[in-house]
Amino acid sequence: MAVAAALALGGCKSGDLGASGSSDAPAGPAGKAAHGSALAAADALTVKGRAPKTGYARKEFGSAWSDTDHNHCPTRDDVLKRDLRSVRYTSGDCQIASGTLVKDPYTGTTIAFVRGHSKVDIDHVVALSDAWQKGAQQWDRAKRTALANDPLNLLAVDSSTNRSKGDGDTATWLPAYKPARCGYVARQVAVKKKYALWVTAAEKNAMKRVLSGCPAEKLPTG
Repeated sequence: MAVAAALALGGCKSGDLGASGSSDAPAGPAGKAAHGSALAAADALTVKGRAPKTGYARKEFGSAWSDTDHNHCPTRDDVLKRDLRSVRYTSGDCQIASGTLVKDPYTGTTIAFVRGHSKVDIDHVVALSDAWQKGAQQWDRAKRTALANDPLNLLAVDSSTNRSKGDGDTATWLPAYKPARCGYVARQVAVKKKYALWVTAAEKNAMKRVLSGCPAEKLPTG
C-alpha cells in the first residue's frame, strides 16, 4: 500500500487533527519527547512481529456500532454528532440526517454529509484487522467490542480515502493532508497504549519519525 506516505513525513503541524488533544506542552529540544507527549508514549510501546490474520472477521468485534455507552444512540451517530458541524436530525437528537465535515482530517477538504448518500465514513484509526494481528485475537469479545466503539479510535473522514487506507498502520499509510499527521499518529499511539496492543518495529519507527517533528503533541485521551 502507500509505503511512500510513511517516508514523506514533512509538513506536520501539531494539534491540527480534530479532537486529538491540546498541544500546549512545552517542547524540549527538536525531536526530543516532551513529558506526557505522544512521542514519549510511542517510544514505550511494545514491539513484536505481526501475528497471522487467521480467524479475523468483523463480527469478532461485536455488532457494528453498538450502543456501548448506553445513551440509546449507535456509536456511529455519536461520532457524527461530535465531528460534524451544522448537524440536523431525522427526529429527536440521535439519528443524524445531515451535517458538514469541516476540514476532513485525511484530505483537509470540507464534505457534506447526507444520510443515505454520504461521502463520509467513520474510520477505525487503528483498523480492527490490524488490532487483531497485534493482540486483539487474544481478547474476549467484550474488550474487542469496546475497541471497535471507542470514540478515541473513531473519526469521521472522507469515505474514499478511508477505503484506500484499508488496514494500514503508520508504517504503510498516512493522511495525504500533512498538517493532520501528528494528531493522527498521536491518536494511533493513544489507542495502542490504552489497549496494550503491540506495534511492529517498522510501525514504531514510523510513529517516532512523525512525532519527532511535533515533540510537544500530547497523547489524546478518551
